Amino acid sequence: MATMESLIGLVNRIQMACTVLGDHGGEDMSLWEALPTVAAVGGQSSGKSSVLESIVGRDFLPRGSGIVTRRPLVLQLHKIERGTEYAEFLHAPRKKFTDFAIVRKEIEDETERLTGKSKTISNRPIHLSIYSPNVVNLTLIDLPGLTKVAVEGQPDSIVEDIEMMVRSYVDKPNCIILAISPANQDIATSDAIKLAREVDPSGDRTFGVVTKLDLMDAGTNCLDVLEGRSYKLQHPWVGIVNRSQADINKNVDMMAARRKEQEYFESSPDYGHLAHKMGSVYLAKLLSRHLESVIRQKIPSIVALINRNIDEINAELDRIGRPIGVDGGAQLYTILEMCRAFDHVFKEHLDGGRAGGDRIYGVFDRQLPAALKKLPLERHLSTSNVRKVVSEADGYQPHLIAPEQGYRRLIDGSLGYFKGPAEASVDAVHFILKELVRKSMAETVELKRFPSLQAEIAAASNEALEKFRDESRKTVSRLVEMESTYLTAEFFRKIHAESDNNPRDIHKNKHSTTSHPNADRYNDHHFRKIGSNVSAYIGMVCDTLKNTIPKAVVYCQVREARRSLLNLFYTQIGRKEKEQLGRMLDEDPMLMEKRETLSKRLHLYKSARDEIDSVSWK
Repeated sequence: MATMESLIGLVNRIQMACTVLGDHGGEDMSLWEALPTVAAVGGQSSGKSSVLESIVGRDFLPRGSGIVTRRPLVLQLHKIERGTEYAEFLHAPRKKFTDFAIVRKEIEDETERLTGKSKTISNRPIHLSIYSPNVVNLTLIDLPGLTKVAVEGQPDSIVEDIEMMVRSYVDKPNCIILAISPANQDIATSDAIKLAREVDPSGDRTFGVVTKLDLMDAGTNCLDVLEGRSYKLQHPWVGIVNRSQADINKNVDMMAARRKEQEYFESSPDYGHLAHKMGSVYLAKLLSRHLESVIRQKIPSIVALINRNIDEINAELDRIGRPIGVDGGAQLYTILEMCRAFDHVFKEHLDGGRAGGDRIYGVFDRQLPAALKKLPLERHLSTSNVRKVVSEADGYQPHLIAPEQGYRRLIDGSLGYFKGPAEASVDAVHFILKELVRKSMAETVELKRFPSLQAEIAAASNEALEKFRDESRKTVSRLVEMESTYLTAEFFRKIHAESDNNPRDIHKNKHSTTSHPNADRYNDHHFRKIGSNVSAYIGMVCDTLKNTIPKAVVYCQVREARRSLLNLFYTQIGRKEKEQLGRMLDEDPMLMEKRETLSKRLHLYKSARDEIDSVSWK
C-alpha cells in the first residue's frame, strides 16, 4: 500500500495544480473540493494562527489585535527530504522566499492590495506553499477569526460576512474542521465549537484544539475538555501551548518552542498522563493519519470524479476542435478536413438531408410557370399588332399567300420575352445556392473556430457560384435563341393542312370571296388567324422551355455546385505558403484561451489519475 506521505503528498500536488489552473470551486464539485483539506476555525485571539505556526515550525503569520487574518490563507505544506526551507506564493510564481519575516510582510501586503488599510475582509484567498523537512504533507486553510461585534472601521455586516466566509469552507463535506478554542474560555461559548456543531453535528469531521493551557488560573485545568467529558467529539481533543508574548518578543525559535511545549506537558501534574497525545507535533501527525484514512476512503469517488471530468473535457474539446499542428502539412490537412465537413453539410442541403434544396424545385415548379404566364403575349399577338408587324415585314410588296417574314418577326418578338423568366430562374437558384452556402457555413461546427478560414471558403464558394451562374445564363439564353433560330416548319404545315380540310374554314373562305370579291383580302379574320397560329406555336415552345430551362439550370449550377464548389479554393490553397495557411487557421483568441485551459485541465486530471494509480497500491 502507499505510504501516508505519498498519498497526502499526492493530494497536495493535485490541489496545487488545481489552484494554478483556477479549478477551485464552481457549480459542479471541482477536483479541489473532492480532496480533503483542513480549515482552522476559531474566534479572534483564540490562538488559531499560533497553532498553524506551531504545525509549520515557522513564525510567518501576521500578528496584532482585532482582525488580523482578513483573507483566507490556503497553506500547502510539502515535506522535502533535505535542503533549505522556502516558501512560494501563487501570485508571485517562481519567486522563492527563504526569509519568513518577508513571507509575513508579503501576506500583509497582498491582503492590503485587495482590502486596503481598512479592517474589511475579502473572500479571495492567498495561496502559500511551504517546502520544509520539518512539516508533514498537509493543506491547511487559515480563516478570519469569528467575531461578535463590529469595531470602528469595520462595516456593520462584518460579523455575518466572516461567518458566511467561514461556512463556505467548512460546509463542504470533505473539509476537516480544526475547531480552536482558548482554555481560559468556557467551551460551551466557543464560537468554533458552536459553528462546528452546526455544520458537522455528528462530529466526524471535527478536531477540537484547546490553546493557552498555560494561561489558565492557578488551581484550574482543562481535563474535562481534553478527556471529552465537557463536550465529546469523535476524535480526541488536543491541547496546545503557544509561545508566550515574551518568547515572541525574543524571537524564540519555533523548534525550541516545540521542545518547550513538550516539556510543559511532560512535567505538568495535570496533563502528564496525556503528554503523548498533546502538542503541535502530535496534532500534525494526528491530522496526517486522519487525512490518510479519509483519502483512502475517497479514492474511488475521486477517481470517478476525475474520469467524469476527463470525459466532459474530451467532449468539449471535440466540440470546439482539437489543437492543430504547426507544420504546413498538418495545417493543410486541417483545412482540407474543414472543407470536407463544409462540403458534406452543403450536399445534405441539396440532396434533402437538410432543408433548403426543395426551394430550388420551387423555382421550377411555381416561379418559372408563373412568370411565363405573365408574359405580354396577348398584347404582342393582338390583331392590331399582328397587322402592324406583318405590314412592316411585307414592305412595299404585300405577301402573296402566307406572310412568312411576318410570322418570323412575330415569333422572334414573342420568344424575346422568354429571356426574362429564364434569367430570373438562374438568378433565383443562384440566390438559393448562396444562402445554402451561408447556412452550411454556420452549421459546420468544425469551422466555427476559424473565422478567417470561414471567410476564405465563403469567398471562394461565392466566386464559384458566380461562375456557374454566368454559364447558366449563357445556356438558357442559347435555349431561347435556338428556338428563334430554327422554327419547326412541320408545325405550320400541319396547321395549314388542318385548315384546308376543315369544312367550316372552306365555306367561310368561299363566302368571303363570292360575297365580297372586291373586299380587302387582309381583313381582321386573316390577321387573327395569323396571331392564333403564332400563339399556338409559342405555346408549344413555352412547354418545351418549361422543361429545358430547369434542366439547363440544374446542369450548369446545381450539378456544378455539388461537384466542384470548392475546386477553385483547392487550387488557391495549393499555392499558399505555410505562413498564409497559418493565417487562415487564425482562431478566435477567446476560443484558443478556452482550449488551452481545457487542455491544461485535461492534463491535470490525467496526471492525477495516473498518480493515484501509481501510489494507491504500492
